[in-house]
Amino acid sequence: MGPRRLSCPLASRRSLHALVAHGPCLTASYPFAGRAVHATAASAPLSPPAPARRSPPAPPLVSHARQPLRAPPPRLPHPSVPERHMSPATLLRLRQHRVGQREMQRRGSCFSGVSCSGQRQQLVFIVWVLVLLVFSWRMGAAQAQQAPKTDPLEAASLNTILGRWGRRVSPEWNISGELCSGKASDKSNWDDYPDINPFIKCDCSFINNTVCHIIKLRVFKLNVVGQIPSELQNLPYLDDVNLAHNYLTGSLPSFIGKFTSMKYLSLAFNPLSGPLPKELGNLNNLLSLSVSFTKFAGELPEELGNLTKLQQLYIDSCGFTGPFPSTFSMLKNLNILRASDNDFTGKIPDYFGGLTNLKDLAFQGNSFEGPIPTSFSNLTKLTNLRIGDIVNGSSSLAFISNLTSLSNLILRNCRISGTLGPVDFSKFRALMLLDLSFNNITGQIPQSILNQEKLVFLFLGNNSLTGRLPDVISSSLKTIDFSYNQLTGSLPSWATQNNLQLNLVANNLVIGSATIGQTRWGVSNVGKFIEASNGMDIVYSPQQFQNVVDSKLFESARMSSSSLRYYGLGLENGNYTVLLQFAEFAYPDTQTWQSLGRRVFDIYIQGALKEKNFDIRMLAGGKSFVTVHRSYTAAVVKNMLEIHLFWAGKGTSGVPQPGYYGPMISALSVTPNFTPTVRNGVPKRRSKAGAIAGISIGASVLGLTALIGMCMLVNKRRAMAKQREELYNLIGRSDVFSSAELKLATDNFSSQNVLGEGGYGPVYKGKLPDGRVIAVKQLSHSSHQGKKRVCDRGYYNFCRATPESCEIAWVLH
Repeated sequence: MGPRRLSCPLASRRSLHALVAHGPCLTASYPFAGRAVHATAASAPLSPPAPARRSPPAPPLVSHARQPLRAPPPRLPHPSVPERHMSPATLLRLRQHRVGQREMQRRGSCFSGVSCSGQRQQLVFIVWVLVLLVFSWRMGAAQAQQAPKTDPLEAASLNTILGRWGRRVSPEWNISGELCSGKASDKSNWDDYPDINPFIKCDCSFINNTVCHIIKLRVFKLNVVGQIPSELQNLPYLDDVNLAHNYLTGSLPSFIGKFTSMKYLSLAFNPLSGPLPKELGNLNNLLSLSVSFTKFAGELPEELGNLTKLQQLYIDSCGFTGPFPSTFSMLKNLNILRASDNDFTGKIPDYFGGLTNLKDLAFQGNSFEGPIPTSFSNLTKLTNLRIGDIVNGSSSLAFISNLTSLSNLILRNCRISGTLGPVDFSKFRALMLLDLSFNNITGQIPQSILNQEKLVFLFLGNNSLTGRLPDVISSSLKTIDFSYNQLTGSLPSWATQNNLQLNLVANNLVIGSATIGQTRWGVSNVGKFIEASNGMDIVYSPQQFQNVVDSKLFESARMSSSSLRYYGLGLENGNYTVLLQFAEFAYPDTQTWQSLGRRVFDIYIQGALKEKNFDIRMLAGGKSFVTVHRSYTAAVVKNMLEIHLFWAGKGTSGVPQPGYYGPMISALSVTPNFTPTVRNGVPKRRSKAGAIAGISIGASVLGLTALIGMCMLVNKRRAMAKQREELYNLIGRSDVFSSAELKLATDNFSSQNVLGEGGYGPVYKGKLPDGRVIAVKQLSHSSHQGKKRVCDRGYYNFCRATPESCEIAWVLH
């Protein structure tokens, strides 16, 4: 029987197009029981066939689409048929098929259920996605590596500002011409680089870290001259500006109100003038505002009350007037307020008692009216309280009872009355300085005050205190002033301590066997220079005065932080001419912030006010190193003359450094307006006038000291009475040399010890028993210059008057 041919069932019912679409019917020819059997795919096998190789799935049917005719795939033998039984043609087809399979395996097999062309499309898509990801990453990395740039307008504006001020940017933060680079753009605190000046800080986080804005600007203590440039408003992101200690003039522009991000603004120590602009009230993020030591004037704008976040306000040593605005009651976060040395008037606002975060409050040198509000008792966080120079009214100390955190309490010249008893000072364990001088306090001095373990400075002078001195004091006390009271009794044992400066002038104390009145002149220097690292009461001129007779008089001067008194003791009663000589040399005549200093004090002669707000430099035409003279007539009625220079809180206190303020004098002379009937000499006996000189115990620097030297020129003739002067060394140290000591040191003024001779007489070299080498000048009476010679700071201490000569000695080393 020949091979059975089975027809495809689709062949009779479908068109050729459909047949092509479905694919042809495959036939296989394989032997079975010795016969070759041909069967179609549609026919059932005669016996279970071996698994056939699956051909690729047919493409989907697409209707109504004309497809090109494709040749049917070659017929392949069944896998179980050995090749030796295959015909050559069949064997060729099988080998070609195997070659094709290997090629496909080499190129990669297709995914299950997906055509190879589809797989290729998917692979192409995946490859493109990977390429895009890599490209994006590369672009991001490139952007990250690109340095951010300073805003061009800000960069140009800053360069213009610094150029007008004659300054350049620092290479430490201007790398390769990029302002916001280096230390300007890192994350460090700019206070870590105090030596980089000018300096800026930038925020480079804008626009995906590509743009930098300047947020901090420091041009500090460089003495730049000029005005505040308008280009500053082109730096709107500023939050910290420090332009202090320069010489900026003009007014503060109103565009200052645009810096709404501002937190810290310091314009102190500049001669800026005019009123404060109300636009400052727009800086509602401001934490600190400093305009101290400027020439701003007028009333404070009410808009400052909008600065509700403000913590520090420095407005001292300006020219502000009028009362404090009521809007200041909203400054609840304020912890520092410095308002001394202005012309504020009216009562101290009661609402200050509601600013309970205050820690530092200073109101000295104004014209406030009393009393001090009792609401101040709510300010329990205060550590520093300074109020002074209240013009009228009367206050009590009761309000300080709750202020036990105080370390510095100054209520000087505040018209305080009553006693100290109601205040329990034992609770003030942090108190280091207490100044209640120049008030009307009565009663006894409580022992609890002198028991304070940290108290160093105690000033209770110029009150009406009575009773005895306390028996015990704290070992911490270094300076005590009880002068000008009504204390009685004897001195306690602690009064002899060598390390204690004690002033007991003008009391009714029993001194015992102490000798009083051995010097004709005395000086009382009371006070403590606040915030001064080295509170020296002797200051020296940095240059020599020109066109001044006796220029050495002005090489130095004595300065006081509070009260400076000179006493003439044992004088014959009558009228005297008092000549005071001043010269300001602490402030230079330059366009620098150091020239902004003002020294202001009051002058009293015999208790009478002669000069109010005496300003040496202003009276010298705004110049330093120019002498100023003041002449007064004083009546001596109890053989005693008092010259009192008093600081009432006026004038700058931090120029050229903290501690430069208060009275200062270079020289004085006292001339009788009559012919003395007694010999001018040192008093021989104790007298009431002598007791005024008080006591100096220990190494007195701030307390009372004896006058360093005295030089007298006596003319016996009545016609030359006007030339009779007592000339005094006001500044030297407390060493006193007798004439015998000077003769011994110089071998009786041997010619072998002559160093030279000037217009005033010969100068001798001498050596004291303690090894110190001195120079001694003999002032010849016959010398015209000798007649007018004044003992000045350069001489070290003793002028002994004789009809013929006066010896002056100063220490060389």
